[in-house]
Amino acid sequence: MLDMDQKIKIFKALGNETRFKIFKNIFTGGYACSIDESQPKDDVIAQATCVTSIAEHFDFALPTISRHLKELKDAQVITMTKRSNKIYIEPNIETMKEIASCFSELVENFEAGMAYQFDNTRSK
Repeated sequence: MLDMDQKIKIFKALGNETRFKIFKNIFTGGYACSIDESQPKDDVIAQATCVTSIAEHFDFALPTISRHLKELKDAQVITMTKRSNKIYIEPNIETMKEIASCFSELVENFEAGMAYQFDNTRSK
């Protein structure tokens, strides 16, 4: 269960335009990365990418991209796994499910409150 501080950390991390674009493309499979550079079409980790593939899409140095990725990792919206000489990145589905359920609960509570308010208004 995410506490309030963790939720705030997630929103702060995703509130930066570059980090949001990186996350969106990681989450939607916008980057592809191969384990073996000699066979770029083979041995791809499904739904994962590597830092160098992300950096190719931005006008930033690799350390800048790495810093953005660290923020996303610290906020637990992505996971990073080192394999061979590359670091692979995937979305943290569990965190995203929990954030989504927070929004669903907010909407349900809001709608329930509005329904209650409308019901009270009509009965008067």
